Amino acid sequence: MGKLYVVPTPVGNLEDITLRGIRLLKEVSLILAEDTRTTGILLKHFDIQNKMQSYHKFNEHKAVSHIIDRLKAGENIALVSDAGTPGISDPGFLVVRECVKEGVEVECLPGATAFVPALVSSGIPNDRFCFEGFLPQKKGRMTRLKILAEESRTIVLYESPHRVLKTLTQLAEYMGEERYVATCREISKVYEETIRGTLKELISHFLKNEPRGEFVIIVSGKDE
Repeated sequence: MGKLYVVPTPVGNLEDITLRGIRLLKEVSLILAEDTRTTGILLKHFDIQNKMQSYHKFNEHKAVSHIIDRLKAGENIALVSDAGTPGISDPGFLVVRECVKEGVEVECLPGATAFVPALVSSGIPNDRFCFEGFLPQKKGRMTRLKILAEESRTIVLYESPHRVLKTLTQLAEYMGEERYVATCREISKVYEETIRGTLKELISHFLKNEPRGEFVIIVSGKDE
């Protein structure tokens, strides 16, 4: 019986991959990649020559049974996403769940995840927090915002640049303009930037400065 290795990859700086991650990507029989072109850049940088297979949200249901068969036949397989830890707002949960069902061992390496450095550097309490990932774009969005407005823990959200202003504005509508928030973009890249302040202040900032890069939004919880 083989093993599935879940290998986090850098969210920005390529040096953020672990030594064990590099070794395993060299040793496994196959690398499951969200986008083989993106992963190809990483492999080339570390001189890793190995087979890749596309594994993303559009084909994971069809691919999973074949992957399980290969693992049962004794192959070790690595799963990576474009950036960060697979399964955290990226494909990964389905194949891990099927491995567990089928008795295939799963080992997830510690490593890069975008929300951890954003949360720690935000200056907002991080002893208790809830990770929401991306809010629903349409159905269920308003319901989710109402629930989060009453959340006492720190809230962690992911957002794309073209929706940041909309999301901050809606958060202000449901939580009030004075709720404290931090946005962190381009984590571990050259233009990494964290902006801190009230929702009102951050909305004003992004009205003047076009959001660029992928964002993590950290929202302080409601005062109990």
